[in-house]
Amino acid sequence: MALALLDNKTARRLFLDRHALLEQPTGSAKGADLLDLIQRLGFVQLDSINTVARAHDMILYSRRPSYRSQDLGQLYADGGLFEHWTHDAAVIPMQFYPQWHLRFHRDTALLKARWKNWRRDGYEAQFGSVLQHIRDHGPVSSSDVGKDEKKGSGGWWDWHPSKTALEFLWRSGALAVTGRQGFRKIYDLTERVIDEGLRPGATPHDEAATVDWLCNAALDRLGFATAGEIARFWDTASPAEAKLWCAAEEQAGRLQRISVAQADGALRESFARPGTIAAAADLGPAPARMRVLSPFDPALRDRQRAERLFGFHYRIEVFTPAPKRKYGYYVFPVMEGAAMVGRIDMKAQRDTGALNVLGFWPEQGLRWSKARAGRLEAELNRVRRFAGLDRVSFADGWMKDPV
Repeated sequence: MALALLDNKTARRLFLDRHALLEQPTGSAKGADLLDLIQRLGFVQLDSINTVARAHDMILYSRRPSYRSQDLGQLYADGGLFEHWTHDAAVIPMQFYPQWHLRFHRDTALLKARWKNWRRDGYEAQFGSVLQHIRDHGPVSSSDVGKDEKKGSGGWWDWHPSKTALEFLWRSGALAVTGRQGFRKIYDLTERVIDEGLRPGATPHDEAATVDWLCNAALDRLGFATAGEIARFWDTASPAEAKLWCAAEEQAGRLQRISVAQADGALRESFARPGTIAAAADLGPAPARMRVLSPFDPALRDRQRAERLFGFHYRIEVFTPAPKRKYGYYVFPVMEGAAMVGRIDMKAQRDTGALNVLGFWPEQGLRWSKARAGRLEAELNRVRRFAGLDRVSFADGWMKDPV
């Protein structure tokens, strides 16, 4: 018997709806409204690179143009968020904190094994002194501890022992991040930051229940997915655990297998909740406006899934040597409606007040009309205002041929 089919256009709309990109980008981005948006996304990835604005700010701005970075800082200060890892460092709604107890446990074992191989010697001996320093002096950054210890280059491969201890104690749940100064994490004792009822030990640890929550919450935010995609969403449940969860949910009738049409016409078997295809058919079209997305936007985080669904091959090139880059150091994806239409290399020139566009590459086969040019110009002016700049400037030869 053939599986029910979710066509590609409808699949895109469903996926964008779950990522708050199907509706008009408008509305409040403060307090409870901002927290609701982050809960809907699940998490917002953090990144230090700031060519125009930091990744987390671009992610939230692209959905709520009234958003400003201080809005996220206030939500942090009000206790609405905590910071930890999914596939990378992220801010996460505080109500999800109990589901991270499993992550603390698994990261403890993972980091002990990994850092032993990286020869980060001596950090475990610093646990007591680091914790005592925080008890006595309050929240700290990595520059406040280990002042007499040998420091290397400062890269992730060469932290001093007390900085490594701070990171380990945070990843394992003994410390919590209370915010950032610039992009430097500020750590405090977990008991000072996290309500007692949310902390490890407040409730019995139930690994199976956590895996069930992780898989359900991932599917809610993906709409449809393979077991592997479900596991990758939070990057805590293993692929094997997600596979077993899918099988059990299908057996119980809470999941069904469907065929999802990819951008190239191929069919990919996925799991979805019963009624998903019918509900997706009722979704309206995406706004016609263009939107510049962060390279770390949750809609593009799973690069392979995004490529299959949108036919858009995207890789960030910040770690690629300049002569080998295909596009540029930090190139932003550009979305129009429910399609990825290009990528743009741009940088905020703070000294001149300009958003400098270095290059724009439309996607292969896209007709670049005056209407599209106008939509791009309008979006660049919105981004310019968000970044606090006065004007948009274009480098010579900025409009590139498709690659």
